Formats: sequence, structure tokens, C-alpha cells
Amino acid sequence: MKNDRARPLLLTAFSAAAFFCVVAGSAFGHSRGDGGSHAGLDIPQISHGEMAVISDYRGRIIDLASRAVETNEPFRRVLNYAEIQYSYCLWGRMPGSVTDEESPFNECAHAYLAATKAVLLSMREMPRERAAAGEIISAVDADMVRRGLALITCRFSGEAFNTADIVKPRWSGIPFHAASMASLTGLASLFGLGVFVLRRFSRPKAQSPE
Repeated sequence: MKNDRARPLLLTAFSAAAFFCVVAGSAFGHSRGDGGSHAGLDIPQISHGEMAVISDYRGRIIDLASRAVETNEPFRRVLNYAEIQYSYCLWGRMPGSVTDEESPFNECAHAYLAATKAVLLSMREMPRERAAAGEIISAVDADMVRRGLALITCRFSGEAFNTADIVKPRWSGIPFHAASMASLTGLASLFGLGVFVLRRFSRPKAQSPE
């Protein structure tokens, strides 16, 4: 009896996982945005060691940048790119996306963190944001030295980016990256559980004969 009750749940979870993979594969089949015109603004590369520290300060940097008043178009475009890339990289929620070079999400993490770094450095030239930006830069530098990350690189460390070129995760590599696969499978299972529970409680109850 228990197996009979569990079977619909397992089938729903499996279906949700398969659906997620199919949609992801069709929507994000390439790691780079189609076309890649490079007609936007160039963003300097970021090292693997810098990524680990900048990611810790990302919230403060974006919050400060979003409140900036005296901005210009290039600044706003880079900030917008940083936030778009962050969402494409599943908001940094995938395990190992920042620290693991083999993660299918590592290159897109390089992109949003490189843009975040560029935003931070730009705020050094803004009168109202200069002091706060300087404090964050000093904290980042101190953390880099303390954690010995200055010389750590990876295969994406020399890669520059462009606001016209969205970097997407390598979805085809997820089945070969255990942490990413486990995370997405767990997400699909939760989604499947939610669908199963919703269907169970929304099913009309049989009326008892009078």
C-alpha cells in the first residue's frame, strides 16, 4: 500500500526533473548568448581569487550602486548587466559556482562578479559614493591578503566580458557535475512534491451517501 501511494510522488518528481532539464536545455543550449556582437561595453576580467571575495561583498556593492544618484549611462549599463548575469547564474545559489572551476556555472559567475567589480571601481569616482566604495575596496584588499587569494587563477581568469554578450551556464555539463546535479534534482523533487500535495488537497472529496 505504501509503495502504491509513493509511486505517484516519485513519478511526479521524475517528470518535473525531466521537464526542467528539457526546458533548460532548449532555452539555454549555448554557454554564450547567441550572436555575441560585442557591441556593448567591455568589462575587465576577474581572477578566481578575486571572485571568492567579491562574492562576499556583492550585496553591499549592488546596494550602494542602486542608491547612487549621480550616475552615467555606462555605469548603469554595467550595473544592469551585473544583475542580469546574476539571475542567469541562478542568483549564485548553485553549489561551487564561484569556487569550483569545473562547475557549469563558473563562467557565468565570473561574468556577474567581473561586472560587480567594475561597478565597485567606478564608484571610486563618484563624489557621494567614493567614501563607501573606498571602504569596501579596502575590505576586499584586506580579505584577499588574509586569505592568500591574490595569485589564485583558473581557466576563466583571463576572460574579459562585454555587456552585449550574456554568459549562460553550461547546462549540458550539469549531469557530469555532482553538486549541480544534486541541487537541481532536489529542486525538481521539491517542485514535484508541491505539485503532488496541491493535486491531493485540491481533489474534490467524495460525498457520502445519505
